Amino acid sequence: MNTVEPIRNIEDLKKIERILKRQGLRNLLLFTVGTNCGLRISDILNLNVADVRHRDYIDIIERKTNKAKRFPINSKLKPMFAKITYNRRGDEPLFTSIFNNRMERTQCYRIINKACKKAGIQYKIGTHTLRKTFGYHHYQKYKDVVMLQKIFNHSAPQITLRYIGIEQDKIDESYSNFIL
Repeated sequence: MNTVEPIRNIEDLKKIERILKRQGLRNLLLFTVGTNCGLRISDILNLNVADVRHRDYIDIIERKTNKAKRFPINSKLKPMFAKITYNRRGDEPLFTSIFNNRMERTQCYRIINKACKKAGIQYKIGTHTLRKTFGYHHYQKYKDVVMLQKIFNHSAPQITLRYIGIEQDKIDESYSNFIL
């Protein structure tokens, strides 16, 4: 299978955050939004300054599903949003390239991939890794696959478990613990 993986290890997440912090707030925030909100990269890149400035919630229409989504901005993201939106127009893209255009998916991929390689991550990483990482850690914390299924708009719990890599973890564990 050729799919990307979630980042399962908390220490790896912290290492990547340290690497991205040295690169600047934009790159760190991109990663943090993805791992704390579970949005697709297309929805992250579609955010404007006004969508997050002085807000308690983010309200979007998901690009892929065309469904409304509303969720609270957590305490880790609030100060980051305040800093990155300071003195910027509300209609500006939240994430911009060096040319002040809306950042593109390929640029995000390069930022994430490069930081993960620098952190020593060996498995397949992509922009979807952020969303899967959110899902994996949300499940580990709450063990509520139905809630996560609703957050991701999946049609069945089994899809959600397979998506975040839990199904494969369980299969691997059963093989490792089965000795005749």
